[in-house]
Amino acid sequence: MLRVMTWNIRTGGRDRGGPDRRDRVLTVLTGQRPDVLALQELRGFDAGALAGFAARLGMRGHLARSCFGQPVAVLVRPPWRVVGAGPLRRPFHHAAQRVALATGAGPLTVLSTHLDPYSGTRRLVEAGWAATALRRAPGELALLAGDLNTLDPVTDHTDRIARLAPPYRRRHLRRDGRTVDSRAVARLLEAGLVDLHPAGTPDAGLTVPTRHGGGEFAGMRLDYLLGTPALAARVRSCRVLRGGETEYASDHYPVVAELDLNPA
Repeated sequence: MLRVMTWNIRTGGRDRGGPDRRDRVLTVLTGQRPDVLALQELRGFDAGALAGFAARLGMRGHLARSCFGQPVAVLVRPPWRVVGAGPLRRPFHHAAQRVALATGAGPLTVLSTHLDPYSGTRRLVEAGWAATALRRAPGELALLAGDLNTLDPVTDHTDRIARLAPPYRRRHLRRDGRTVDSRAVARLLEAGLVDLHPAGTPDAGLTVPTRHGGGEFAGMRLDYLLGTPALAARVRSCRVLRGGETEYASDHYPVVAELDLNPA
């Protein structure tokens, strides 16, 4: 069984002028023991810092640096074997890191990304880059994991958008100031990816804010695990983790899934 997790740990687990949350982050990750971990918002992380962080978890890390925002990474736990890794060479606001794993069912490509927080149009372009990368991946197994900063296209978001302060509300609206901008996730679904979170449980899928998170969110789902149909057929569970240290470690909750896959 393969356990995968995605988590935006907010500014590298440290706040400027505030608390250091990295031990809380590590407590959550140690308790969950993911085999594959997609992390976003790794401010202050270079390759050496990621290697040290990953070593504390018994994992190996692959980092994509960012020109404009913050790095992202994919960490892998042995005995899962990495057969290829590298960043997407596109000007993402943050970054995107791709890792390919050997599984008994063929290669699995995992892409960790964090889409533009400010512009729906930029998110749409970045989603297109991610979809193209996964379409070109070898085999039928691929997973997109990350903070997509986008509401889903199938839920009525009127009330939660209305609760946001105007500067944050604008991030999720089209230029007309009324229409919810869910185009990035819609493009990924139209490209054939499947939402791994169970349908019909929208509130259970909310990933921001945590109990002690920031005021830029209003009970929203921004973090996703999206897979190819062949991968979605192997999902045994997918849920948002809440409670305990997750309430303090970040303003985002982690999302974790278990997949019926074994290492090759």
